[in-house]
Amino acid sequence: MTLRSVVGRVRLEVDHGQDPQDKHWGCPMREQWGLTAHQQMSPALEQKLAFTATLVGSYAAAAQEAANWNCPVDDSVIHALVQRLGSQAEAQTQERLRQVSPESQPQRRPSELALLMVDGWFARFRGPGWGKQRTQKDRVEWHEIKNGVFYLHEQSARTEGGRGVLTDKVVVRTQGDPTDLGQRLHWEALRGGLGRAQETLVLGDGIAWIWNLKAQRWPEARELLDFWHGGQHLWNLGRACHGGDEAKATAWVEKRLHQLAHGPEQKVLKEISAIRSSRSQTGEMVRKEQHYFAGQSSRMNYKEIADRGWPIGSGPVESSCRQDQRRFKGPGQSWTRKGFANLSALDQARRNNHWDELWLSP
Repeated sequence: MTLRSVVGRVRLEVDHGQDPQDKHWGCPMREQWGLTAHQQMSPALEQKLAFTATLVGSYAAAAQEAANWNCPVDDSVIHALVQRLGSQAEAQTQERLRQVSPESQPQRRPSELALLMVDGWFARFRGPGWGKQRTQKDRVEWHEIKNGVFYLHEQSARTEGGRGVLTDKVVVRTQGDPTDLGQRLHWEALRGGLGRAQETLVLGDGIAWIWNLKAQRWPEARELLDFWHGGQHLWNLGRACHGGDEAKATAWVEKRLHQLAHGPEQKVLKEISAIRSSRSQTGEMVRKEQHYFAGQSSRMNYKEIADRGWPIGSGPVESSCRQDQRRFKGPGQSWTRKGFANLSALDQARRNNHWDELWLSP
């Protein structure tokens, strides 16, 4: 038997035959090591290759890494490995979702605050016309990928340079609808201590599906519009109100950003609602932003939240989206739904501490 391993190809002489007890044919050594009948790689090498494939930018890059270990493997082999293991990881996820989520550290004190942050980004998928020379169908389609992040407030810290870091967090990703994301994120959050947190805060960028998901899944949680997104809309409004005068727009916006952050935010919101608009295109922009702030006004109590030492920005989930795009949105990458789902499931098993379950499973 020849087996690829982390130390290169190994040739072994092993017994093969019929088990005298249950009469099945097989190789006792393969069964003892947990190898399938035709498996040509050691479990340690498979694990190393799969782990690498979730970290680097492509299957080709993973193959290049393997060559550096003196374990040359074609990228198609790594792709096939990820499809098999990713399908297994997703099956395990579905099985977990049918069970009550056990808290991973029940001995830990209840947290003051649990944070849930949700956002979305777009990935390129192969459309129905993919690979066809002549077609009226789209060769490429863009689909929204939804991300969710959960962590406890005490798991946030800062480096000596002032950069924010999280000592632990859950990152969930799905191609599905918001309900699917909510189910997965809620299960992982309960595992991380959501059920015993004294308060829960949901942060998002203002898009409707985020608040609809919050109302459905975490109705008792508090809501907060990400401060940066609120600021972007304030800049849009300031520029619309002051035409091409960037200096006046900047002075107007910065004063009101300070009031939004440090209070009183209601003064800014009343001022925005009172702005008069014309029938012009600029007036339409003003009315659009007024409508936005009216819809988000109950989610803009930044001073109250900041005074409690809580975050007013959804940076962790936005960071997760940017990191995902480095892996799933590289030059020339176009996914099938199955291919994306399998790599995503494997990546989440690594991120969310389910990796050992995957490898120890029969």
